[in-house]
Amino acid sequence: MNILIIGAGAFGTALAVNSAPRHQVTLWARDAALIKALKTERTNSRYLPGVALPDRLLLQGGEASFAQALAGQDLVIMATPVSAARTMLQSLQHAAVPVAWLSKGFEAPVASSTPNSASFGLMVHEVRAQVAINLRAGVLSGPSFALEVARGQPTALVAASEHAEVRDALVAAFHNASLRVYANDDIVGVEVGGAVKNVLAIATGLCDGLQLGLNARAALITRGLAEMTRLGVALGARAETFTGLSGLGDLVLTATGDLSRNRKVGLLLAQGKTLAEAVESLGHVAEGVYCARTVAQRAASLGVDMPIAQSVVALLDGRLRPDQAVALLMGRGPTAELS
Repeated sequence: MNILIIGAGAFGTALAVNSAPRHQVTLWARDAALIKALKTERTNSRYLPGVALPDRLLLQGGEASFAQALAGQDLVIMATPVSAARTMLQSLQHAAVPVAWLSKGFEAPVASSTPNSASFGLMVHEVRAQVAINLRAGVLSGPSFALEVARGQPTALVAASEHAEVRDALVAAFHNASLRVYANDDIVGVEVGGAVKNVLAIATGLCDGLQLGLNARAALITRGLAEMTRLGVALGARAETFTGLSGLGDLVLTATGDLSRNRKVGLLLAQGKTLAEAVESLGHVAEGVYCARTVAQRAASLGVDMPIAQSVVALLDGRLRPDQAVALLMGRGPTAELS
């Protein structure tokens, strides 16, 4: 199978490294200088240091090479941030082969020209419905740190799409001895899980940074899963999706794993760092910082109660200190567990 991976960040590079031994993989990036460095060093020292690039992995870069890279492919993977998804989907809207994205989160909301009208950031499958309606597309998601995927450590992902052809292509491309890929047709649930878990991971990092204990961490993850599920169901997802890889699985990994950038943001805020200082120290995108407000806004518009997400937004905005956010959550009135 010929596979084009667009975006030479950490996860795009990791997936290319993992799949290159079995398929003809091309890794393409807009930054021609980055591709030149990859060709010279045969490692991505900027995003995935210490991982060797297979000799058979093809590398291409620069806008002028995009059409050439796209020609003859059987599958296209968008390994770009959510902020770049709309532009990339527009570029790929006439692609004749399956397309899938790796990004998790919401677009930044676009200001509406109509007074008092709600304008929310969209998940990538919603963007696709606007700009590339005929594209056969989906998402590859689930609990996965790029470094472990690149190293060939055991990982399980979920291929979600309304199109069976896309699910089948993703399974054929990436299912192997170290990487299990499960198919799911609930793309709404898979995308909600992938987006909301980043926000909840910030809260869990804050909890651990304040040394509130393992009891508090377990409670936060569990109640966070309930918030995620409520929002997902309100948006049309199936509740059972959130007990799977893209829900509970990705939430546990991102909220507790030391490689999690979103968890790191919470840890740094607990240490007294400003949000700007925390983000700058990462060197990579932490999607939870950028989509927390949209998660809270969409929940509010649907009448969905998400107190943890709302507290994260207040924390990121500087309206609450870390200790105040905890006090606010713990001071809520009693309620039934499954409400």
